[in-house]
Amino acid sequence: MTPLSTAALDPADDSELARRIGTGDHAAFERLMRAYNAKLFRVARSILRDDAEAEDALQEAYLDAYRHITDFRGDARLSTWLTRIVVNHALMRRRKQVRDRSVVAFGDERWGAHQERDVADETTESPTTGMMRAEIRKVLEQKIDELPLAFRTVFVMRDVEDMTVQETAECLSIPPATVRTRLFRARALLREALARDMDSATVEVFGFAGQRCDRIVSAVLARLNQDAAS
Repeated sequence: MTPLSTAALDPADDSELARRIGTGDHAAFERLMRAYNAKLFRVARSILRDDAEAEDALQEAYLDAYRHITDFRGDARLSTWLTRIVVNHALMRRRKQVRDRSVVAFGDERWGAHQERDVADETTESPTTGMMRAEIRKVLEQKIDELPLAFRTVFVMRDVEDMTVQETAECLSIPPATVRTRLFRARALLREALARDMDSATVEVFGFAGQRCDRIVSAVLARLNQDAAS
């Protein structure tokens, strides 16, 4: 059996990859997971708004895909087939969350106990730049989380994962026109939310009140007293 490359997957390899997975080839399945992990995680998280829940949904979706890989007929891309399974598992998990919250009150689901700390990218940028980048990313993630589910999922698929309109429509079982409408609305809502935050932050930029104000006033008064005494 010819070894599978670890490079990015070519859609032309879909049928062969699915066939190998169907024979129990775990190496082929590992290659599939590593190729699509980031994309599918973001799709799941766009629905669930929680890192740990998204990971669990993705794991369950992978297991489901492995068990039913022989159902793949090549009518769509393997990535599209996988995304549909992930969307279904994430939605099922989300419906369960809603039922659970009707019984037990939870805290803010956007930034729950499972939220991981942001770690600065290991690049040549300064620690300050890395911290600023992490904070900006956190704000953007929070605003994306606040979008309605229908808009949020389309935004992540189209603008974060750069999926085509057609592929997004197929994964979500909606018309392409609906994808375009939801993406337009998602972008508009994000711009509005970020603009409001920017307006609020601008008022406080280079804050002056408090200790700095007291320190300067005290220093000036002290100099005045010195001048009067001389």
